[in-house]
Amino acid sequence: MVEEAERLSRVFAALADPTRRDMVARLTAGDATVSDLAAPYGVSLQAVSKHLRVLEEAGVVSRTRDAQRRPVHLDAEVFDLMTKWIERYRQQAEQRYRRLDAVLADLQDGEADLTGPSATELSEGAAG
Repeated sequence: MVEEAERLSRVFAALADPTRRDMVARLTAGDATVSDLAAPYGVSLQAVSKHLRVLEEAGVVSRTRDAQRRPVHLDAEVFDLMTKWIERYRQQAEQRYRRLDAVLADLQDGEADLTGPSATELSEGAAG
């Protein structure tokens, strides 16, 4: 569990940088070389390589050898880890909101009982 938490921290830290998030988004379309990834940015290949090293250390991407090329590959497994973490807290938040909704509904029911008949109940009583 501690190892998973540390990995998750590295992933979120790596994705905190907007350039790295953009690279990850572009890698969802397919593998790319460092040159391909560097193209839209006004930075050196060395700077892009540093960004990729951070993503590699976090387990977000990997590089393979393909003859002369070294394509960068997105490791989608890391998204499962992030999704499980996010889903756990989303469910907890949803449960809190459901409990809050129930409390508010109880309060509204209690107020209706304390204030006497509603306008609808009064008009129905006058008609009958």
